[in-house]
Amino acid sequence: METLKAKKKNGQMDFLLYVTVLLLCAFGLVMVFSASYYYAQNKASLNYDGLYYLKNQAKYMAMGLGVMIVMSRVDYHYLEKLRNVGLMVTLLLMLATVFWGEDINGAKRWLNLFDVITFQPSELAKFVLILYMASFMTRRAPQMKSFTRGIVPMLIIMCIICILLLLQKNMSMMMVVMMIGFVMLFLGGADMRHLVGLCLLAVPVFFLAASMETYRWNRLVIFTNPWKDPQGNGYQLIQSLYALGSGGLFGKGLNFSTQKLLFLTYGESDFIFAIIGEELGFIGCVLVIAAYFFLVCRGMRIAARCKDKFGSLLAAGITSVIAIQVAVNIGVATSSVPPTGQTLPFISAGGTSLIIFMAAAGILLNISRNTESI
Repeated sequence: METLKAKKKNGQMDFLLYVTVLLLCAFGLVMVFSASYYYAQNKASLNYDGLYYLKNQAKYMAMGLGVMIVMSRVDYHYLEKLRNVGLMVTLLLMLATVFWGEDINGAKRWLNLFDVITFQPSELAKFVLILYMASFMTRRAPQMKSFTRGIVPMLIIMCIICILLLLQKNMSMMMVVMMIGFVMLFLGGADMRHLVGLCLLAVPVFFLAASMETYRWNRLVIFTNPWKDPQGNGYQLIQSLYALGSGGLFGKGLNFSTQKLLFLTYGESDFIFAIIGEELGFIGCVLVIAAYFFLVCRGMRIAARCKDKFGSLLAAGITSVIAIQVAVNIGVATSSVPPTGQTLPFISAGGTSLIIFMAAAGILLNISRNTESI
């Protein structure tokens, strides 16, 4: 009787993952148009162009598709050589955002590059951190059980990024970066005692950071009962819950949302899941979550079957970012976590987020070419 042997996939990428990403992007294009048309049509700063967000999203989706295809063909091992340059460039862009970023609602998160493109460096920082940590933990695998030689160097990088995010008044992204960092340390083989201790230490740091700004603290406490301040900090959450609740089982129908009629702000981006729930109902929400679950499963499958540790950690990290951001965005829409400015990957309006997530999906597809099947 022959024993089973691992075989190469002959360089074929994960076609199901590729199709899932494309379907999510196409669905996002439809939902962005549905959620934004009325708002854009009534916005003077957008020249009353109801198609503004649709055209913008389609443009970035086309760019993202090109980047994804390129990244799916470029050997991911080359990225490891760019880890130091990538990290330095990202930190410089984030520092530049602190001083010269566009001030929107009191926060500086966007950098205008030569009046050609508006870019959010913090979106890039998540994946550059994964790349750097995957490379570091691959090269120093035996040292990851050591707190000083394994964990501390990674904590320094994480802290620098988090401080820059706090200076940008982007605490929500800071929390996402911290979660990503802890997940990567866990995957890289760090001692669980060290990780538990760091998690316990992170709790008071989180509350300290939240208490430094009044609006942060208000957001932190309001999500448990947004009706305490229905016209203030709880307004968005209440409108989001109205949207989800009124959708019922099958929804009101595509383009028949009421909350998008200037009631729910950021319905095309941060709260697009609420519009999905209102228009497509519980069934639509379940299907969207199922698509993300399938994508995450494929990503973890790639990570588990990758033939080298660097690729495995990189794939697991990219998949973890997608899972974390989906959970955070849906958690906000359902008032399960404090309000944040995190997008729903591949669906929400937002050029930087869309391009970078599609690029990350391209890297994941490239890693899938270097997996083994049984």
